[in-house]
Amino acid sequence: MDLRQLEYFVAIAEEGSFTRAAARVHVVQSAVSAAIKALERELGATLLDRNPKRVLLTDAGEALLPKARAALDAVAEARDAVAQVEGGLTGTVRLGTLTAMTLIDLPALLGEFHRRHPGVLVRTSAATAGSVGLVEQLLDRRLDLSFVSLPGEVPDGVVVDELAHSVMDLVVPDDHPLADRHEVAIGDLAGMDFIDSPLGYGNRAVADRAFAANAVPRRVTLEMADIVTGVDFVRHGLGIALLPGYILGDARGVTTVKVTGADLCWPLGLARPAGRGPSAAARALIAVVREFSSAT
Repeated sequence: MDLRQLEYFVAIAEEGSFTRAAARVHVVQSAVSAAIKALERELGATLLDRNPKRVLLTDAGEALLPKARAALDAVAEARDAVAQVEGGLTGTVRLGTLTAMTLIDLPALLGEFHRRHPGVLVRTSAATAGSVGLVEQLLDRRLDLSFVSLPGEVPDGVVVDELAHSVMDLVVPDDHPLADRHEVAIGDLAGMDFIDSPLGYGNRAVADRAFAANAVPRRVTLEMADIVTGVDFVRHGLGIALLPGYILGDARGVTTVKVTGADLCWPLGLARPAGRGPSAAARALIAVVREFSSAT
């Protein structure tokens, strides 16, 4: 058994596919398949259930997975320790990000991190299923760290450091009946057509929780994956929206109205798996993130 075999096995377990695992470890698929077959022969057990839709772990594979991860983590920690003694931090950090995350200047943050630690590669991955999807990737070990928006209770298995927050306001077209009001009670919004992000996104969770807490019915008639487009949808009369103030800027054709009687605070945090300590490279990135968030 060698580390290469364990690395390939963990990649398949996390990706659910030989093809995606091969792309992740940057080798051809045949090499991954050969390594897994050799590992199974050595252990005398079938580790993977190979079916056309998704590769699943057998009972033996489930038993091996945490041990394989621990072995790879130990090797990474050993490399980190030597690199620090030699004066240069190395490694890779897989970082999940949100769309329209301008509460923190991510390009500037990553630029500063690169200047301090040029030997560390940061691979960013944008949210495709909102913060819920990013948490799943953290738990599956496909990400090391991730920016998330998780109002309410933090899911089991992750630790979240709060970084910043923004209050969400009601955004309506300039010709909307509410456009001439400075504020509106949440109860007055019952039955109106809303534009919102899909389930799983932090801003959607904030809005849903606020309406549910006040027993006010809400109808979402249009879902948007990119929150920035919400202003354009509102401008063109497709509905009204609750949007965090940091994305509004000098938006034209829309009016912002404060909503009273509701908790509409949209949080931004940095999440990491709770079951294991971050690598030296991840710890260094966490430190820079905290510096930037404290400066905002």
